[in-house]
Amino acid sequence: MSGSSPFPLLLLLLVSISSSEDLDLVRRNSDFAARLFRSVASRSDDNVFLSPLTLSAALTALASATTGSTHEQLLKGLGLSGLDVSTVTDFFQNLQNSKPAHLLSGLGLFPDQHVQLQSSYVDLVQNKLGATVQKVVYSEPQEAADLINRWAQYQTGDQVKDIVTDLDSQTPLLLASVASYQGRFQPAFNASLTQEERFYVDRYHVVMTSMMFRADKFFLAYDRALKTGLLKLPMTEGAAMLVVFPDADVDVTVVEEQVTSEKIQTWIQQLKKTKLEVQLPRFLLERSYTLKNILMDLEVTQVFQEDADLTNMSGTKGTRLTQVFHKSLLSVDESSDDITAGGGATAFSSPPPRLTINRPFIFIIYQQISGNILGMGRVLDPSRK
Repeated sequence: MSGSSPFPLLLLLLVSISSSEDLDLVRRNSDFAARLFRSVASRSDDNVFLSPLTLSAALTALASATTGSTHEQLLKGLGLSGLDVSTVTDFFQNLQNSKPAHLLSGLGLFPDQHVQLQSSYVDLVQNKLGATVQKVVYSEPQEAADLINRWAQYQTGDQVKDIVTDLDSQTPLLLASVASYQGRFQPAFNASLTQEERFYVDRYHVVMTSMMFRADKFFLAYDRALKTGLLKLPMTEGAAMLVVFPDADVDVTVVEEQVTSEKIQTWIQQLKKTKLEVQLPRFLLERSYTLKNILMDLEVTQVFQEDADLTNMSGTKGTRLTQVFHKSLLSVDESSDDITAGGGATAFSSPPPRLTINRPFIFIIYQQISGNILGMGRVLDPSRK
């Protein structure tokens, strides 16, 4: 048999298999992602999209600056109690290095110009996590906002803009995370088969949307307790999207209240391959969040208080975190990395069942080998960002 040796692939797989410690961190990080998603979704009547990987890395960078009860509480809120922060930092460093090329992201800490930073801390978060640490003149709020917005734009290849608007001139410290992800399926949907179809936002509201089509063998499951269908769509670079699609008589918000890391793993384990025709709406989500209140609901409170133990930023009395900004963009369409793509459908001797995702649904984007969650969201109306 001609061709390349299988040993490089075997080596890649062996390197990709996580240690038990890494698996525990994946589980903990997935739990935080699910809790964060539930909290954000419960406060919104619109589409939702988050990049938990980027935000968790940003909060880990912040945790490296804290001590005492502030440090312990922050790790607890992240679901990382009992772990050494250096272990967590190494974990997120590996995640940042292995993330898909189509996921552009950035995390930044922006202290006021008068805040003193320990050089060892700056070196740690810049070299380990790729974080930006940049002093800002908050006494000039517009200049400060422009600087942070330019940073967000640069980190995401001009995709994410205007992450902040109004800033308080008394701000001592802000934390920001941004992400832009071009979701590319493998195999890709064929644009020539996309057509306008109805999407039922609710029983009183119907919109027309571009519905992609593909006939193939897909991994499918059904959660009888929640009356919810589950569809796995492979993506490029080892990622996959799990579409969580409630029955017509089930409100999507009821299902999202049950989304936990354990539930996600159970869903993935239940998937079985079947012949199917799939219709999925093309959508573009651009969502921006201020997360202070949400993090406080997740019991992360002390870092926002005047007596926060930010010892690596201890030069100014009263240094505390003022706000956490998170903005993310996700594009889901027929884009492909394969220049030969275009078949878009598999011929079967008889038409298989058709699954049309034409009602509100939840989606989870994850790395198939590690299980790390890259993105989570909810589509209530694909015609809206």
